[in-house]
Amino acid sequence: MADSPARLDGKVAFVTGGGAGIGRGIVEAYAALGAKIAVLEIDPARAEDVSKALGGDSLVITGDACKTPDVKDAVAQIDKTFGRLDIVVNNVGDFLGSHSKFERFTEEQWDDLYHVNLRNIFVVTKHAIPLMQKSGDGGSIICLSSIEGFRGIPMCAVYAAFKAAIGGFVKSLALELGPYGIRVNAIAPETTDTPQVPVTKFIPPEKQENIERWIPLGRFGTPKDAAGCAVFLASEMSAWVTGTTIHLDGGALAAGGFYRAPDGYWTNLPVVTGRGIELG
Repeated sequence: MADSPARLDGKVAFVTGGGAGIGRGIVEAYAALGAKIAVLEIDPARAEDVSKALGGDSLVITGDACKTPDVKDAVAQIDKTFGRLDIVVNNVGDFLGSHSKFERFTEEQWDDLYHVNLRNIFVVTKHAIPLMQKSGDGGSIICLSSIEGFRGIPMCAVYAAFKAAIGGFVKSLALELGPYGIRVNAIAPETTDTPQVPVTKFIPPEKQENIERWIPLGRFGTPKDAAGCAVFLASEMSAWVTGTTIHLDGGALAAGGFYRAPDGYWTNLPVVTGRGIELG
């Protein structure tokens, strides 16, 4: 509906890593609701693909959200093209395949995980704020965290630490930017089926039937699920929401380790062998 509070007409949205997965889902949802879109995408093929999908009114830049010069250039292009910025989605993040005992992590791995999961959020947000303030109309900054920042995850302690830090960042920044009408929030997804993490393909065929029992809502997340949260946080529907994190997890965190057994009963003591997935 044209007068829906979810509409984003007249708004300019900047999405990092918007060429695929959750970022692509958010980009498409925003565009469908009337927003003008700017994307920073590191992969040239994905950048070209999303540019074709969005059409001529969009701005798609090939660059790295972890590199300050690329970010500054992207914000400058947004200013030149649209003259304003209303929504920032810090979508870039990855565990980089770093999965081992903490004492085996190298300091180089720490640095890599920091850059791709936290530092890029700092850099993008820092350089976006002045342009957001320019219009005087407020705005919304949304950071993609992970449910792993709110529970323990073995073999990924460094990744989880940076995801947990995002929650603290949005709380404090929300206080600083509140007087400008700029809201700051985060989305913390549970495992989401994307090209980056095609989790359903990791589950052996004979175990697929168990997926509906592992998560209370019976399935893994999709980019569309994340896009729904991102629309809420970007639109007037969340006009009085700031400094918080939405747990986009199908009820997994609420379950606290409980699962439905094949007979329908709930248990926190499942009988499990192996790791349950096949990574190849």
